[in-house]
Amino acid sequence: MEMFPRGRAAIVGAATYGMGESPGMTSMDLAGRAAIEALKDAGLKLPDVDALFVCTPDDALSGLSAAEYLGIKPRFTENNRTGGSAFHSHVIAAALMLEAGYCDTALIMYGSNQRTASGGLMSMRKPSPYEKPYKPLTPLSSYALAAARHMHEYGTTREHFAEVSVAARNWAKLNPDAFARGDLSIEDCLNSRMISDPLAKTDCCLVTDGAAAVVLTRADRAKDLHAQPVYVLGAAAATWYSGVDQSRDLTVTAAKESSARAYELAGVRPKDIDVVQLYDAFSINTILFLEDMGFCEKGEGGDFVSGGAIGPGGRLPVNTNGGGLSCCHPGMYGLFTMVESCVQLRGMGGERQVDGARLALAHANGGTLSSQATMILGTEETL
Repeated sequence: MEMFPRGRAAIVGAATYGMGESPGMTSMDLAGRAAIEALKDAGLKLPDVDALFVCTPDDALSGLSAAEYLGIKPRFTENNRTGGSAFHSHVIAAALMLEAGYCDTALIMYGSNQRTASGGLMSMRKPSPYEKPYKPLTPLSSYALAAARHMHEYGTTREHFAEVSVAARNWAKLNPDAFARGDLSIEDCLNSRMISDPLAKTDCCLVTDGAAAVVLTRADRAKDLHAQPVYVLGAAAATWYSGVDQSRDLTVTAAKESSARAYELAGVRPKDIDVVQLYDAFSINTILFLEDMGFCEKGEGGDFVSGGAIGPGGRLPVNTNGGGLSCCHPGMYGLFTMVESCVQLRGMGGERQVDGARLALAHANGGTLSSQATMILGTEETL
């Protein structure tokens, strides 16, 4: 039987830094600043960190580089590189290590300067030999395949994709830190430039700089460090392949597995969740993941997101910071879903705050729909 220390690890520090454009800063500069801010939020200092988890897009040995940069000597470092889902896997390892007494303070950090350094999305995955002859736009074309298949099987439309993008933008308008806050309509999306059919420009994530970090410790210590700890109730990951050409069904992702296990470990169901933070690198992701996580049946995602249902005032608040489509997307977005979950569960969302948020689902995607990881986070009253 799968075991997880439900509620015995807590996030006591969470922060973002440099979202949008941060010229003159390296990825590690950004990650380091976010780490300092998260530790400050927790009331801790750098020497308190004895477990360091990090993954940056431009340094395969970032576990070493980050320790050196911060001037710390952690007992343990982890540099798991499953793409955007890596950080949720870091939380799983950190929670188990904290429970075992192997460490006391775990720092998870990420940063990227991809916008000001390269001006383009940095992808660590190259097309497989089976994909390469077709000259795909990596990673976009892989997601376009999933979108096209979903349209073919279930009648999903570009209007449905547009609903996802518009909802994200409407949340971003309420977030002063979001990068894209201009008006966006369904018609704007439908008229947007096609990039990899059927996905157009507005279906694609932003290319930004940015960093995020969280600090975890044991629950029995958490209240002494932060007035509002956010408890890790359950978390699970699942990896099904690397290249999308190895997928058996482009309309089903490993989120189906990771979320089912996370729900079971946390002792909750989809209907219990108050706020959802998803890795929306492309508009199709939101539809696929909402289906796979049980918020609606497979094939019903398009209708489920329609009519502003996942935007402000809708029945299910999704990506309340604006997501990767409108808030920020500095290469690997996963850690930002955790930080926004903490913002909502602490009641610190300002205009975008979801009233009475007690349970949050934070989900991340890695590779080309390859690796999925799901976390259930809760306030003290959910323990």
